Amino acid sequence: MKWGPPGRRRLLAGAAAVAVLAGAGTWTAVASDSGPVVQEASRVMDVDGVKLDTSYFTTKSDKKRPAVLLAHGFGGSKDDLKDQAEDLARDGYAVLTWSARGFGKSTGKIGLNDPNAEVKDVSKLIDWLAEQPQVELDKNNDPRVGIAGGSYGGAISLLAAGYDSRVDAIAPSITYWNLADALFPDGVFKKLWTGVFFNTAGGCAKFEPALCEMYDRVAESGVPDAQARKLLEERSPSAVGTRIKVPTLLLQGQTDSLFTLAQSDQAQKAIKANGAPVDVDWIAGGHDGGNLESDRVQSRVRNWFDRYLKDDKSADTGPAFRVTRTGGVDSTDGAAQLRGASADTYPGLGNDTRNIQLTGEEQTFTNPPGANPPAISALPGLGAGSGGLAQLSSLGVGLSLDFPGQYAAFTSQPVRDDLRITGSPTVTVHVKSTSDEAVLFAKVYDVSADGRTQVLPSQLVTPIRVDNAKDGQDVKITLPAIDRKIEKGHRLRLVLASTDLGYASPAAAASYTVSLADQSLTVPTDPALESSTSTLPAWVWWLPLAGAGIAAALLLTARRRTATPAPETELNDVPLQITGLTKKYKGGDRYSVKDLSFTVEKGQVLGLLGPNGAGKTTTLRMLMGLIKPDGGEIRVFGHAIRPGAPVLSRVGSFVEGAGFLPHLSGRENLELYWQATGRPAEDAHMEEALEIAGLGDALARAVRTYSQGMRQRLAIAQAMLGLPDLLILDEPTNGLDPPQIREMREVMIRYAAQGRTVIVSSHLLSEVEQSCTHLVVMDRGQLVQAGPVAEIVGSGDTLLVGTATPVDEPIVEKIAALPGIVSATRADGGILVRLGPDATAKRLIIELVRLDVPVESVGPHRRLEDAFLTLIGGSA
Repeated sequence: MKWGPPGRRRLLAGAAAVAVLAGAGTWTAVASDSGPVVQEASRVMDVDGVKLDTSYFTTKSDKKRPAVLLAHGFGGSKDDLKDQAEDLARDGYAVLTWSARGFGKSTGKIGLNDPNAEVKDVSKLIDWLAEQPQVELDKNNDPRVGIAGGSYGGAISLLAAGYDSRVDAIAPSITYWNLADALFPDGVFKKLWTGVFFNTAGGCAKFEPALCEMYDRVAESGVPDAQARKLLEERSPSAVGTRIKVPTLLLQGQTDSLFTLAQSDQAQKAIKANGAPVDVDWIAGGHDGGNLESDRVQSRVRNWFDRYLKDDKSADTGPAFRVTRTGGVDSTDGAAQLRGASADTYPGLGNDTRNIQLTGEEQTFTNPPGANPPAISALPGLGAGSGGLAQLSSLGVGLSLDFPGQYAAFTSQPVRDDLRITGSPTVTVHVKSTSDEAVLFAKVYDVSADGRTQVLPSQLVTPIRVDNAKDGQDVKITLPAIDRKIEKGHRLRLVLASTDLGYASPAAAASYTVSLADQSLTVPTDPALESSTSTLPAWVWWLPLAGAGIAAALLLTARRRTATPAPETELNDVPLQITGLTKKYKGGDRYSVKDLSFTVEKGQVLGLLGPNGAGKTTTLRMLMGLIKPDGGEIRVFGHAIRPGAPVLSRVGSFVEGAGFLPHLSGRENLELYWQATGRPAEDAHMEEALEIAGLGDALARAVRTYSQGMRQRLAIAQAMLGLPDLLILDEPTNGLDPPQIREMREVMIRYAAQGRTVIVSSHLLSEVEQSCTHLVVMDRGQLVQAGPVAEIVGSGDTLLVGTATPVDEPIVEKIAALPGIVSATRADGGILVRLGPDATAKRLIIELVRLDVPVESVGPHRRLEDAFLTLIGGSA
């Protein structure tokens, strides 16, 4: 999660010298097959008493070169930028990264890009670059320099360009123009996103006192005041918009309820008015998740700097406007297909409009006491990552939730032809309230031809505050900017809701009456946009199946039924049977899974083991219906698995960690997740899942207070909601300490003890040995061995000789010297004896009796680790 802001006073370029601590810093040479060796120098710089942790990347060359400053996102540090910095250094730039105040190893308070703090720091870093012998200068103390960064780092690039005339080009991404508009849109407090960021940084105390006081005040009242808005505007690029006159590449996210496309639209208009070149690129992902298109974005940023820092007129900086479009999912490998559409000019958000007629009578609905339960659109903090809930809307999956009696809806007739909306729709409504003020949340759904499915594009809403609402007011609403194709026969539905999970609503109950002041919904299009004919590099998209990922899988189950073979009744009680399963990804040079077969019975805890690349993850993806096998069959309780197979509702999954809303309690997070699945509340079996997870009173506490172990157990409880008959856990003990690992083991054993089945993939072999009843060992996509743990572990050449009393060391030495014995060592309860190829257990017992060893038992002994390494031939 990443973001940033500005102020008012002009910073002078050479205001103060930057002191470098620890001499020349630490130098590291980074080798690469793709270019020259990159040298990294780590330094701590003292800037007005604040220590900034920096890294400087260059290659060995006598040639002067432009410099690039790379700024990190909120909650991150300079370490996040190492790979990008090395790539730019190989391309002929001197690159400086740093951890902003309050992040990483840098000291100081977080000022949200305060002009007198973080922005001033950037000017000091530019001073330092001007003194480096590798850096090209435009004039004395004026290096040729560009700045790039995402979110918080994107804002600092805009601010630095406004405050320091030495900046020559910038490339900000998924960031804001006006932070007050972003967090207080139309005077409505965006409470969840604001809370996420203040807690991501480590709490309110990490910020400048004025910011901490502002957050406490607004969070308590739920209403942003003029002082709060002024504080954020002073830290926003918009405050110095007339001064930003450098070539600017604006990259903004389409799946972003934090910093919407309207923010980059405002930035484009302001900077363009100053006479500077400005290109706009709407990428697929954003703060709500989805694909950030990192490789393509970094390539475009590099070309941008080549053109405006190196003065390379042959550099292809791309079109003036580009938008990424999702063209569906390839069911063979789970990849979302992305295409680009571009135009020679940026159209803005209201170009070439069409009027869509809406129908619906005047409607009255309520704002419930305490604004609870809230409607659900975006889920801040839950959608971040390579997947993300917002991305699902582009694939036809609806995840929003409006409560009956808490909204008004107005629907169009079916559209006659395919309609591509590119920009912000607008509509005028008449609002009347029983209270002095009304807060509404406007959104436009894409409704399927059969009316069964409605999708909220990118999960975006527009909050509206209406003052003097008792008298009734006409309100023109500008809805969120989107790029979406509305297919022929679909309808558009305008919904005005009284609540939204992400925002603060009035706590007092009220009734709102809404009607259409104008029957038209005005939608913008851009016919000049031309789509590319070839597919862009696709991001491998599969649901994290933790947090809201499982909800998406269940929704896919409900909405995307596919024809499947008839169930096999004789397998009705068999949780899993895999037969001849085979998968080879497109472009791969070998099979990821080949002719895999095994069966899992009720009550088993099955460990899925194998080295990296063994095919475990691919097997789990096919098992969960996320990708399609090339051959073979998976049967769950007798039903064949296909994408959307109904039997998947009996499967619960936890893969690669879960995201939770930090301000909500553990129970509230689980309730919200279950609501997102669309299934009846009584089907959740909440209490049973919570009892198995064993979180106790912690469920009533905010998740931000949880330890890592508690978060893991909450994630397991989430996977167990609905008490699925088959539970799949991928590395459930990651990040846990030994006591927490033991607790997690007990959770799995308790769950299976109730007649259900657990499949666990883990790299902790000793833990698998203690918690699993059965094993499947894979290597290079194929089955190596399957069976009970005792059989696999106990087939080695080491025997445990149990003795009635401890054996003295001289006796152990005599045993080790016996013919055919490789070694003998004392162990708890006896002696571990390793047999040579010619020795036998029978002969050993005879010798032990001869030596008067008090033998009580003799049995095979081998750790799972030994067995595993033997089975896979050391390929791990």
